[in-house]
Order: sequence, then C-alpha cells, then structure tokens
Amino acid sequence: MEETITIKELFNILKKRWLIIVLTPIMIGLTVGLITHYLLTPFYQASTQILVNQKNSEVNMMELSSNVDLINTYSVIIKSPAILDKVNKELNLLQPREQLTNKIAIDMHENSQVFSVTVEDEAAERAVDIANAISEIFQREIVNIMNVDNVNILAKAELVDSQKPISPNALWNITVAIVVGMMVGIGIACLLEYLDNTIKDGKDVEKYLGLPVLGSIENISVKKGGQGSKSQTVGGETLES
Repeated sequence: MEETITIKELFNILKKRWLIIVLTPIMIGLTVGLITHYLLTPFYQASTQILVNQKNSEVNMMELSSNVDLINTYSVIIKSPAILDKVNKELNLLQPREQLTNKIAIDMHENSQVFSVTVEDEAAERAVDIANAISEIFQREIVNIMNVDNVNILAKAELVDSQKPISPNALWNITVAIVVGMMVGIGIACLLEYLDNTIKDGKDVEKYLGLPVLGSIENISVKKGGQGSKSQTVGGETLES
C-alpha cells in the first residue's frame, strides 16, 4: 500500500529537522562563495567598434549579398592568421592562435556596417590591448585583403580602474547555491524521516503494526532530594531511593 504524506506531516518534518534545512544551504553557499573567490579564474571583457564604409560598393555588393555576409566575412578575416599572427607578434602574447581565437567574439549591429570586436581575457589590461590591436591591424590589412578602402574605428577599448570581471558572478553563484542547498536540506530531512523506523507513540503502533493500543505508560516524574535521594511515583505509590 502506497504511503502518502499530508501537508501537516511535511510541516512537522521540516519543523523537526529545521537545523539541517538551515545549515545545509549556508554551508553550500559558503563553500561556493569561497570556490568562486579563490579558485575560479576571473575573466575581463573589452570591446571596440568598427565601421566599414565601402566606396566601391557596387563591386562588393555583387560578391556579397548582404551586410550579414559582410560581417561574417570580416569575422573570418579577423580570426585568420593574417590578423591574429600580427596581433600575437605585436603584443608578444606567445599564445597559440586557437587560444586567441576562442577569446574573440564578433557582434553585428543590425542593418548597419558597424560591428563590435569583443575580447575576453584573464587580465583586464591584456583584453584591452588585444581588442585595440585587432581593430588597428584589421583597419590596416583589410585594404589589401578585400580592397576595402574606408575603415574607421568608432570606439577603442579603454581600461577602467574599477573594472569588474564578467565571470564568475559570485552573487549569482551563491544565490543558486543557497537555493540548491535549501532543496538538498529538505531532501535530507525527508530522507532521514523516511529511514527513521522507530516507534514513538501509540499512533505509530497503530500505523505500522496494525495493533490496537490497550494502554499507555506516562513519563515517570523524578524528584531530587537533599542528599541525592529521589522519589518516583508509579501507579499511585511513592517509591523512595
């Protein structure tokens, strides 16, 4: 026969195991907070904006059907050895091209020839340097690569004194950890209650053993005397010891 639990019983379980429910999310939240602060590597972000305004638009529009195609083409060029090898050499990064490529994202501005180059790196200053170097080298090299003769850098990346990392987000991580910890605490409380098969009162006897309760024994009161003596009341008679 399937056992069901009422809301009242669940409330009593939570009330009984409240310490576990409170301590579990606190411990998990604290652990995640320490891991986020001391073990996870922070990443910083820097962005530049570039405008490509082609004077020879008829030729290019015959080759590329839309601005979306143009941005996709610029994205491939920026992540190509023709640009990144020069960035690596100019900044003395000594990073594999694949690693540098993974740090770069190209974002298109809808219905325009403006796009953003965003770089993520463990060091805020290096992210700014890489973003600016990519923009400048792209501006210089695209003339020969695609015969594009009018490239402008609209906004350079700047290093801000109070710049914060974009990841990891400590507040978000701790909040999620506390919510998960609360769920884990409730789960542990319910599991402990389920595994507890001790008989506590007459209701448990009727529920688990299916036997009627004929009588019950009250708690024996103990009174301490002056010299270690005590009296116990059992069945109306007082016993001294």
